[in-house]
Amino acid sequence: MATMNLKPTTITSFHHNYLYLSSSSSQTTTLSSSISKYKYKCPNNQRHRSFLVRISSSLLHGNNELLFGRKLVDEFDPKIPIEKALTPPSSWYTHPSFLSLELDRLFYRGWQAVGYTEQIKDARDYFTGRLGNVEYVVCRDDNGEVNAFHNVCRHHASLIAFESGKKLCFVCPYHGWTYGLDGALLKATRLTGIKNFNMNEFGLVPLKVAIWGPFVLLNLEKDVVPQPESDNIVGNEWLGSSSEILSTNGVDSSLSYLCRREYTIECNWKVFCDNYLDGGYHVPYAHKGLASGLKLDSYSTTIFEKVSIQGCDVGQVGSQDDYDRLGSNALYAFVYPNFMINRYGPWMDTNLVLPLGHRKCLVIFDYFLDASLKDDQAFIENSLKDSEKVQMEDIKLCEAVQRGLESPAYCSGRYAPSVEKAMHHFHCLLYENLIN
Repeated sequence: MATMNLKPTTITSFHHNYLYLSSSSSQTTTLSSSISKYKYKCPNNQRHRSFLVRISSSLLHGNNELLFGRKLVDEFDPKIPIEKALTPPSSWYTHPSFLSLELDRLFYRGWQAVGYTEQIKDARDYFTGRLGNVEYVVCRDDNGEVNAFHNVCRHHASLIAFESGKKLCFVCPYHGWTYGLDGALLKATRLTGIKNFNMNEFGLVPLKVAIWGPFVLLNLEKDVVPQPESDNIVGNEWLGSSSEILSTNGVDSSLSYLCRREYTIECNWKVFCDNYLDGGYHVPYAHKGLASGLKLDSYSTTIFEKVSIQGCDVGQVGSQDDYDRLGSNALYAFVYPNFMINRYGPWMDTNLVLPLGHRKCLVIFDYFLDASLKDDQAFIENSLKDSEKVQMEDIKLCEAVQRGLESPAYCSGRYAPSVEKAMHHFHCLLYENLIN
């Protein structure tokens, strides 16, 4: 591990993976790097020095990494109207430090969709997940209460639950510490001789959990005391003024859960979101089959506080089965920062986009269907086949975009003002959260 002692006051610029710092001798910051080669310039006998530091993914840590990410945020200006605006720079999608800032400012704050109520329909049901470095478990106890905890044993940090299922209690697979579904530590064996230990103080660390419609939400903020909240309060915090519109347009708990599909994609999580938010711009070029069933000239976008809703009428269809699948119109709702709700005909599917690194993400598709059709296997099979085709086309697009973003030929692009309003809104929300 190589260590440099720098004396920075500001980061002055970033270009082609080099960081320019101006510094004062009155301050000292330590930056650590595992790389073997770096170079810097430090003229003697000068109070203010300039440093040129070669950046690698391991160069900046902790506050220094967040500071660097903050500098990248400033390269986008949300005050410029969409007609004149540049898109965010490629560094937003390619630099590891930017993801660290996003996790801290976006994903670890506010409500995040993590699952659906069918996963914890009955007492003793549970499911697990991970967002950034937060491992969590959500369960329903014998009293019918929904609880959520950090999925980490208080003894030596092993995970205590895996995947999903049904349990009477959580038993750590490492040393057998046992926790109730309310998080209380029930048993800790072979502690003879231990001092200053109170079992009541070693329960699972709780997380704030809520339910809106068919969705389970978590709030990962530190020092937030879990307490019951009404659906209206949660809906307003999570969806703002769009909550009533979504409820009245079929985003509710009346549909039957059908299945889940997961896709690991070699792109930054925002690339997938941008693709979703281009107002159907790419549909006639990348999804010719889907485009044939939509009236693309009817595409509309409505912007809310943290939600954008795109709508489109369904055009001529080839058969009655097509009409039954698509209905008369389609609604595509993007819930900031990473959740999508698609409602069309008897179907609803959701897309949850989880960052796995600065150039990899996991997209989880959950499918819901009108209960009257849940036994129509031919209809379901054909519909899922059509959906899979669209996903494969989108994955190809997104991975190609990521490779282009990493090219030295590209820095920023432009918006198509008439169709990419939702994308611009997304970028402006990102800026506001990351800068504050």
